[in-house]
Amino acid sequence: MNQETIPKYSKAIIKLLKGTVNKTDKIWIDVLNYQVEIQNYLSQIGLNVIVKEDDGYAYLKQFVDEDGKTLGLSSRRKIGYETSIVLVVLRAIIEDFDANPDEIYQVEKIITLEELKEEIALFLPDSYNQIKFDKGIDSYINKVVELGYLKELESSTSKKYKVHPIIKEKITLDTLNEFKEKLENYASPTKHI
Repeated sequence: MNQETIPKYSKAIIKLLKGTVNKTDKIWIDVLNYQVEIQNYLSQIGLNVIVKEDDGYAYLKQFVDEDGKTLGLSSRRKIGYETSIVLVVLRAIIEDFDANPDEIYQVEKIITLEELKEEIALFLPDSYNQIKFDKGIDSYINKVVELGYLKELESSTSKKYKVHPIIKEKITLDTLNEFKEKLENYASPTKHI
């Protein structure tokens, strides 16, 4: 295969296979310009290209058959209960951000480390092992950064993060409500008959 036979959008496909492509990435324009060609190419291996142009990102999603199964191209990662709590809190934060008319002209949600920790503390039930969670909070937040849902921003005062809007795609409102319900059940004392 020589250079002329390699499609112009190959780099965009490779970047998408590695993870989310953001509007700040050099390859973003190729994702937009060759969206149909990229989709045609990737659909052959059971992948769908999701482009959220208004939010400024694109990612791949596996096709799901009638039985709810995929080809298994990517494996699900276990992230742990505490990291899940951070993700659910971020999802709730982004939902509030989107619904708040006072923030209508802001395009991205920025949150400080202190604000994030406060939101997480409010989310946890009283019976939750707060001491254990407090000891590991920084590592749970760092894991969420590694997963790409938070991006640490340069700041001279305190740590600040940008919440990536892809969290809305990965954690649906149904998932958010289901997790809240599970957490409430965890917090409520067991009923004895």
